Amino acid sequence: MGGSGRASGIPIHLDIKILDVKLSAEDRPGGPMARRTENDDRIDRLLAEWRAERPELDAAAMAVVGRLLSIGRQLEARANAALRPLGLHYTDLDVLATLRRGGRPYRRTPTELRDSVLITSGAMTACLDRLERNGLITRIADPKDRRSSAAALTREGRALIDKAIAVRFAEAADALSGLSAADGARLAVLLKKLGRTLGAPAGEGTGES
Repeated sequence: MGGSGRASGIPIHLDIKILDVKLSAEDRPGGPMARRTENDDRIDRLLAEWRAERPELDAAAMAVVGRLLSIGRQLEARANAALRPLGLHYTDLDVLATLRRGGRPYRRTPTELRDSVLITSGAMTACLDRLERNGLITRIADPKDRRSSAAALTREGRALIDKAIAVRFAEAADALSGLSAADGARLAVLLKKLGRTLGAPAGEGTGES
């Protein structure tokens, strides 16, 4: 052989192919994919992508707002799943619970219910109609206003809400099982503060620290 480039009289040709590897924007060093960690969630990925595409924008608030919206949907889905075996939707439970926790005579006007449950007038009417058909509430005419009638729990309604609210509280506790008691208490304070800030007139804060 002696470095002649031949073996057994057969020429050897080495074809070297250069592979051109193009990194996508996500895989490029410093790109959003490069900064991901195993603890990142969907909101972290969303923010990383916006930082890469629109670095001049401050999207930091979405770290809170995005998670609140996402977690709210998850919590409502969990609540509905827990209540389904009892034949209740979360809104049904909310109305029944509002009637129950007010104490005897377990009665409230539609306006009082809307203020507590925070749903539209049309949705409240549909909910009350459904609960009445199922024998869980009864309508009582207002002697002072025949156009209005209060909603009151029936015996069956009270028995069901007493069972359902225990299920609901247990599910809520399970949803927060990943937090310590101190974390949960602190989160409750922060969420209360945020709620008051959102309810305050534009430009005004809560004055809380």
